[in-house]
Amino acid sequence: MTFLSQLRDVPARLRNQSRQVPTRDIDESEVEVDSTAHAAAGATAVAVAMRRAVGQMGPVRTASTLLRLNQVDGFDCQGCAWPDPAPGHRHTAEFCENGAKAVAEEATRQLLDREFFATHSVEDLAGRTEFWLGKQGRLTEPMVLRPGATHYEPVSWDDAFATIAGHLDRLDHPDQATFYTSGKTSNEAAFAYQLFVRAFGTNNLPDCSNMCHESSGSALVETIGIGKGSVSLEDIHQAKLILVVGQNPGTNHPRMLSALEEAKSRGAKIIAINPLQEAGLVRFKNPQNAKGLTVGTALADLHLPIRLNGDLAFFQAVGSLLVEWDALDHDFLEQYVTGFEEYAAHVKDLDWAKVEASTGLTREQVTEAARMIADSPATITCWAMGITQHHNPVATIKEIVNVALLQGNIGKPGAGVCPVRGHSNVQGDRTMGIWERVPDHFLDRIRDEFGFDPPREHGLDTVGSIEALRDGKVRVFFGMGGNFVGASPDTDATEAAMRNAALTVHVSTKLNRSHVVHGGEALILPALGRSEKDLTGGKVQRVTVEDSMSAVHASHGPLDPPSEHLKSEVDIICSLALATLGEDSPVPWAAFRDDYTEIRRRIARVVPGCASYEEKVDEPGGFVLPHPPRDSRTFETPSGRAVLTSTPIDVLDVPRGRFLLQTMRSHDQFNTTIYGLDDRYRGVKGGRRVLFVNPDDLRDLGYADGDVIDIVSEWKDGVKRTARSFRLVPYDQPRGCVAAYYPEANPLVPLDSTAEKSNTPVYKSIVVRLDRPGAAGQGTGESHGSGDQGEGSHRQDDPHHLS
Repeated sequence: MTFLSQLRDVPARLRNQSRQVPTRDIDESEVEVDSTAHAAAGATAVAVAMRRAVGQMGPVRTASTLLRLNQVDGFDCQGCAWPDPAPGHRHTAEFCENGAKAVAEEATRQLLDREFFATHSVEDLAGRTEFWLGKQGRLTEPMVLRPGATHYEPVSWDDAFATIAGHLDRLDHPDQATFYTSGKTSNEAAFAYQLFVRAFGTNNLPDCSNMCHESSGSALVETIGIGKGSVSLEDIHQAKLILVVGQNPGTNHPRMLSALEEAKSRGAKIIAINPLQEAGLVRFKNPQNAKGLTVGTALADLHLPIRLNGDLAFFQAVGSLLVEWDALDHDFLEQYVTGFEEYAAHVKDLDWAKVEASTGLTREQVTEAARMIADSPATITCWAMGITQHHNPVATIKEIVNVALLQGNIGKPGAGVCPVRGHSNVQGDRTMGIWERVPDHFLDRIRDEFGFDPPREHGLDTVGSIEALRDGKVRVFFGMGGNFVGASPDTDATEAAMRNAALTVHVSTKLNRSHVVHGGEALILPALGRSEKDLTGGKVQRVTVEDSMSAVHASHGPLDPPSEHLKSEVDIICSLALATLGEDSPVPWAAFRDDYTEIRRRIARVVPGCASYEEKVDEPGGFVLPHPPRDSRTFETPSGRAVLTSTPIDVLDVPRGRFLLQTMRSHDQFNTTIYGLDDRYRGVKGGRRVLFVNPDDLRDLGYADGDVIDIVSEWKDGVKRTARSFRLVPYDQPRGCVAAYYPEANPLVPLDSTAEKSNTPVYKSIVVRLDRPGAAGQGTGESHGSGDQGEGSHRQDDPHHLS
């Protein structure tokens, strides 16, 4: 049964299902062992998606919402940024399991009102899990926590804006405020937000990109002249070889599996390069058709279980072999590329012992992959957080670009580089100017359009904002969406920094950890969701978003808002700007608020590539922003050419008895939003505090499956950061590597452990040791991550248990 047929015929057992709202926290004693077989990606997605959606929204609301999701006349998914097919080529049910969960979370019938906050003190809420907080329902009115108060209480919108404006007005300098943005904010809201922040006088605009693909942008700008991927969805379909590197599309970008399936049907081969062999790339059973549900497609032709942080060495070794075999596009190199002679000399002296030590792969495995790359006439390399969140991700991505340039795989059909963004409009936010280091030409356009000179000094990114809050240099934190505390590294340090603020403000749809880790005064401002009608200004408004492949399109929700007290993000920003900057501001905030078309007209004049913006988004499916390397093999670098770079291979040294930890999502979460406590693709059921360990490492340590340990990270500052009570799970991955879910493992990530050049927190190569419970001690300077979600369990005889 397909998604569509289930939407048309919702089973009666689901119609009668009660809403899935936990009334208490997890009791670890009730965690059960998973007794179900591990399914290929997609096989049980229909049932799971329908059960969640109907349980939270009801059958009628489910159908009316999901059938508009990712449609030309509907709304864009709140989840990942995977692109939509062209108009006329979309399924009637154009969504994945996790997209349905995201909609259900936002469009839930469960509402959270003032009585809830009167019942639950902030201290009570601070002791709850992230899962519990998120399941309490939609926020319905603005709430304030006054200095010294124990409970949030209702506040009018006018008073809320006056409170924020008062705090901002009392600052000694605008740089004492920082303004965070999540990746779900629309283009209109993002443009208005960055404009307000710069009119206020600061470039402190941290965003979620600082924690994810900042490294991609840094590397791509330096090598090809633009910080975005160079491929389209049709390129994915036409590719002859696709490398999926440091990425788990089955969980994080499930609709990507359909694109890979399409490429396979046209003869493409796929190489998966990842420490864990993820279910989605083993076999994909496409729930959109009967054949997919019964037979499925084996996607990956080759899986390389690479050691954490070994990707730079791998791609440099591949490049060395391509040069040795003369598997090069000499015309492309001669016409469009600089640095080849230096690069060729560098890789000629490749140290294969270092390659093998860094990657954990044999020379034969690397050579097999290199031969597939050499033989391919059109190759795409896709990557995500498994590449970007190490100490050296910018250099690693430059090696990925090197391999693409050697074979001319930029600017031709079926080829290119593809950073896969993890949040629905994180790329659009950056296009609209959400960046602490926006270039001067963008600021010049703001000056010329609006008649004020925006600040030129670079602002604070995410890590810089936390440090400034910690040091008392920032007094006001404003968060436009997201869960800043849950997503950030070094949880205890982040929470202490946030509590040091005079004011914390969060624009949100649901409750999360950031609301209970607050400054001296705190506000929660409830916003419309993307699935809901926006009637701001007395008219139907629409917004726009940009996907991972630079396509911009309109979005407008079908649902009535759950409360009359909700405001759109645009309304919140413009109303705050009026309260802070006054009626005589050179920016027409009231006009922007009443008609988003006015914002889009200014976007057209300010943002590069957005001329005739309003007219272009009127077209079905919208339009694609220009990308010079893709469109015309034009490279806007200082030399006017794409750049081959040379980087030494360093083997990440891990002391004996220590491990490299990567943090990752379970299948039942999106970013820090936890949908449920199962990870059926990895065989975990009923909990999240699990640590995946190679079975041989487990044996050598004297531990057994199911033992409970504390994880202690070791960093040069000498602070013991401890995450307690994790259940050990044997799982096939390179020896010396372990994995755990975030945000539970975020306390182990040191705040000053960041990537070179991009300053991205290093979530993917944390040196840790495993201690018996309590052995870490309670010494001075120790950080203890208490964690949230229960111990968890794992089936040792799970069919997908790969050891």
